[in-house]
Amino acid sequence: MSADAYKTYQRNTVLTAPQGELILLLFNGCIKFIRQARVAINGQDMSGKNTYLQKAQAIIRELMVTLDQNHPVSENIMMMYDYIHRRLIEANMKNDLKILDEAERLVIEFRDTWKQVNEITKKKQPRRDRA
Repeated sequence: MSADAYKTYQRNTVLTAPQGELILLLFNGCIKFIRQARVAINGQDMSGKNTYLQKAQAIIRELMVTLDQNHPVSENIMMMYDYIHRRLIEANMKNDLKILDEAERLVIEFRDTWKQVNEITKKKQPRRDRA
């Protein structure tokens, strides 16, 4: 598969994914960028570290903006997203791998929880039989 074909496939996957899957993609992207930032820090690539952490921060901001505020738990989730966002900024400023590890653990916990919620939601939805 050519690089252009793969990019088209990726774009179409995102454009046609249900909302629950999109949120999982965001969490996975955030984790990927945090891990790339860790590699950059270890390699003394401060420009790369900054780029990756800014991308991770942008994903957390997107999760904050799209959070459905109509659920009682939303306020607590928003506070955790805000905390993760601030920790990513701090890790970027201090080149601190411990802070980065903490942020990654929190994002992984959110991702894993969301994955479980998504699976439960799928099971509850009526099945559409294909003709």
